[in-house]
Amino acid sequence: MIIIRHIIRFIILIALQVFILNKVQFSGYINPYLYILFIILLPFETPKWLLLILGFLLGLTVDFFVQTPGMHASASLFMAFIRPFVIASVSSKREYEQGIQPVIQDLGLNWFLTYASILTVAHHTLLFLIEAFHFNEFFITIGRVLISSIFTLLLIVITQYLFYKPKRNIVTGKI
Repeated sequence: MIIIRHIIRFIILIALQVFILNKVQFSGYINPYLYILFIILLPFETPKWLLLILGFLLGLTVDFFVQTPGMHASASLFMAFIRPFVIASVSSKREYEQGIQPVIQDLGLNWFLTYASILTVAHHTLLFLIEAFHFNEFFITIGRVLISSIFTLLLIVITQYLFYKPKRNIVTGKI
Protein backbone atom coordinates (compact mmCIF):
# COMPACT_ATOMS: atom_id res chain seq x y z
CA MET A 1 0.00 0.00 0.00
CA ILE A 2 2.84 2.38 0.84
CA ILE A 3 4.58 1.66 -2.47
CA ILE A 4 1.38 2.44 -4.37
CA ARG A 5 1.10 5.76 -2.52
CA HIS A 6 4.65 6.69 -3.57
CA ILE A 7 4.01 5.67 -7.18
CA ILE A 8 0.87 7.83 -7.26
CA ARG A 9 2.79 10.73 -5.68
CA PHE A 10 5.52 10.32 -8.33
CA ILE A 11 2.99 10.43 -11.19
CA ILE A 12 1.02 13.37 -9.77
CA LEU A 13 4.12 15.48 -9.07
CA ILE A 14 5.53 14.81 -12.54
CA ALA A 15 2.18 15.67 -14.16
CA LEU A 16 1.87 18.89 -12.12
CA GLN A 17 5.43 19.85 -13.03
CA VAL A 18 5.19 19.12 -16.73
CA PHE A 19 1.67 20.32 -17.51
CA ILE A 20 1.25 23.25 -15.11
CA LEU A 21 4.37 24.45 -13.29
CA ASN A 22 6.70 24.43 -16.30
CA LYS A 23 4.36 26.99 -17.85
CA VAL A 24 4.93 29.34 -14.87
CA GLN A 25 7.95 31.55 -15.43
CA PHE A 26 8.15 35.14 -14.33
CA SER A 27 10.76 36.90 -16.49
CA GLY A 28 12.84 33.72 -16.45
CA TYR A 29 13.66 34.18 -12.76
CA ILE A 30 11.03 32.15 -10.95
CA ASN A 31 10.86 28.51 -11.95
CA PRO A 32 8.94 26.39 -9.42
CA TYR A 33 10.06 22.77 -9.23
CA LEU A 34 7.53 21.01 -7.02
CA TYR A 35 8.52 17.57 -8.33
CA ILE A 36 11.43 17.51 -5.85
CA LEU A 37 8.84 17.00 -3.12
CA PHE A 38 8.89 13.32 -4.07
CA ILE A 39 12.48 12.95 -2.82
CA ILE A 40 11.84 15.15 0.22
CA LEU A 41 8.89 13.01 1.37
CA LEU A 42 10.44 9.58 0.95
CA PRO A 43 10.55 7.66 4.25
CA PHE A 44 13.61 7.91 6.47
CA GLU A 45 14.13 4.16 6.09
CA THR A 46 14.59 4.35 2.29
CA PRO A 47 17.86 2.59 1.44
CA LYS A 48 20.51 4.86 -0.06
CA TRP A 49 20.79 2.81 -3.26
CA LEU A 50 17.02 3.07 -3.82
CA LEU A 51 17.09 6.77 -3.03
CA LEU A 52 19.71 7.31 -5.76
CA ILE A 53 17.77 5.26 -8.30
CA LEU A 54 14.51 7.07 -7.53
CA GLY A 55 16.20 10.48 -7.68
CA PHE A 56 17.72 9.67 -11.05
CA LEU A 57 14.43 8.30 -12.44
CA LEU A 58 12.52 11.33 -11.18
CA GLY A 59 14.88 13.76 -12.87
CA LEU A 60 15.14 11.66 -16.02
CA THR A 61 11.34 11.60 -16.31
CA VAL A 62 11.18 15.38 -16.07
CA ASP A 63 14.04 15.65 -18.58
CA PHE A 64 12.13 13.43 -20.99
CA PHE A 65 9.04 15.65 -20.92
CA VAL A 66 10.79 19.04 -20.99
CA GLN A 67 13.61 17.97 -23.33
CA THR A 68 16.49 18.95 -21.08
CA PRO A 69 19.19 16.34 -21.60
CA GLY A 70 20.16 15.22 -18.10
CA MET A 71 19.84 18.55 -16.29
CA HIS A 72 17.02 17.51 -13.97
CA ALA A 73 18.40 13.98 -13.65
CA SER A 74 21.76 15.23 -12.38
CA ALA A 75 20.21 17.79 -10.01
CA SER A 76 17.72 15.24 -8.61
CA LEU A 77 20.42 12.60 -8.27
CA PHE A 78 22.60 15.10 -6.36
CA MET A 79 19.65 15.96 -4.12
CA ALA A 80 19.01 12.27 -3.43
CA PHE A 81 22.72 11.75 -2.72
CA ILE A 82 22.95 14.51 -0.09
CA ARG A 83 19.57 13.75 1.54
CA PRO A 84 20.95 11.28 4.14
CA PHE A 85 23.65 13.80 5.14
CA VAL A 86 21.07 16.59 5.43
CA ILE A 87 18.81 14.38 7.57
CA ALA A 88 21.73 13.49 9.83
CA SER A 89 22.73 17.13 10.22
CA VAL A 90 19.25 18.48 11.08
CA SER A 91 17.79 15.49 12.92
CA SER A 92 17.06 14.62 16.47
CA LYS A 93 16.28 11.16 17.82
CA ARG A 94 12.51 11.62 17.30
CA GLU A 95 12.76 11.34 13.52
CA TYR A 96 13.79 7.73 13.72
CA GLU A 97 10.81 6.53 15.76
CA GLN A 98 8.63 4.05 13.89
CA GLY A 99 5.97 5.75 11.76
CA ILE A 100 7.54 9.22 11.75
CA GLN A 101 7.72 10.73 8.27
CA PRO A 102 9.60 13.78 6.96
CA VAL A 103 6.47 15.95 6.94
CA ILE A 104 5.51 19.12 8.81
CA GLN A 105 2.79 17.35 10.80
CA ASP A 106 5.23 14.80 12.27
CA LEU A 107 8.34 16.94 12.79
CA GLY A 108 7.19 20.55 12.91
CA LEU A 109 7.54 23.52 10.61
CA ASN A 110 11.05 24.58 11.73
CA TRP A 111 12.59 21.14 11.19
CA PHE A 112 10.83 20.65 7.88
CA LEU A 113 11.76 24.10 6.55
CA THR A 114 15.41 23.59 7.44
CA TYR A 115 15.47 20.15 5.84
CA ALA A 116 13.52 21.10 2.71
CA SER A 117 15.39 24.40 2.28
CA ILE A 118 18.80 22.75 2.20
CA LEU A 119 17.67 20.13 -0.31
CA THR A 120 15.80 22.65 -2.48
CA VAL A 121 18.67 25.15 -2.63
CA ALA A 122 21.14 22.35 -3.42
CA HIS A 123 18.91 21.04 -6.23
CA HIS A 124 18.23 24.48 -7.70
CA THR A 125 21.88 25.56 -7.47
CA LEU A 126 23.12 22.60 -9.47
CA LEU A 127 20.22 22.80 -11.92
CA PHE A 128 20.69 26.50 -12.70
CA LEU A 129 24.48 26.27 -12.84
CA ILE A 130 24.20 23.42 -15.35
CA GLU A 131 21.65 25.43 -17.32
CA ALA A 132 23.84 28.54 -17.42
CA PHE A 133 27.01 26.46 -17.98
CA HIS A 134 29.25 29.44 -17.33
CA PHE A 135 30.03 31.89 -14.57
CA ASN A 136 29.60 35.09 -16.60
CA GLU A 137 26.21 35.73 -15.03
CA PHE A 138 27.01 34.19 -11.65
CA PHE A 139 25.00 36.68 -9.56
CA ILE A 140 21.99 36.45 -11.86
CA THR A 141 22.13 32.66 -11.56
CA ILE A 142 22.36 32.87 -7.76
CA GLY A 143 19.41 35.27 -7.77
CA ARG A 144 17.40 32.78 -9.82
CA VAL A 145 18.38 30.01 -7.39
CA LEU A 146 17.23 32.00 -4.37
CA ILE A 147 13.98 33.31 -5.85
CA SER A 148 13.01 29.95 -7.36
CA SER A 149 13.93 28.16 -4.12
CA ILE A 150 11.71 30.46 -2.08
CA PHE A 151 8.81 30.00 -4.49
CA THR A 152 9.30 26.22 -4.58
CA LEU A 153 9.46 26.06 -0.76
CA LEU A 154 6.26 28.09 -0.54
CA LEU A 155 4.52 25.57 -2.83
CA ILE A 156 5.94 22.67 -0.82
CA VAL A 157 4.66 24.08 2.49
CA ILE A 158 1.24 24.83 0.99
CA THR A 159 1.11 21.26 -0.33
CA GLN A 160 2.01 19.92 3.11
CA TYR A 161 -0.85 21.79 4.77
CA LEU A 162 -3.35 20.88 2.05
CA PHE A 163 -2.65 17.16 1.77
CA TYR A 164 -1.19 15.97 5.08
CA LYS A 165 -3.51 15.94 8.04
CA PRO A 166 -2.26 15.50 11.61
CA LYS A 167 -2.73 11.98 12.95
CA ARG A 168 -5.26 11.47 15.72
CA ASN A 169 -4.18 9.74 18.87
CA ILE A 170 -6.34 6.60 19.16
CA VAL A 171 -6.35 6.65 22.96
CA THR A 172 -7.12 10.32 23.60
CA GLY A 173 -8.78 11.26 20.31
CA LYS A 174 -6.65 14.40 20.14
CA ILE A 175 -4.70 15.55 17.12
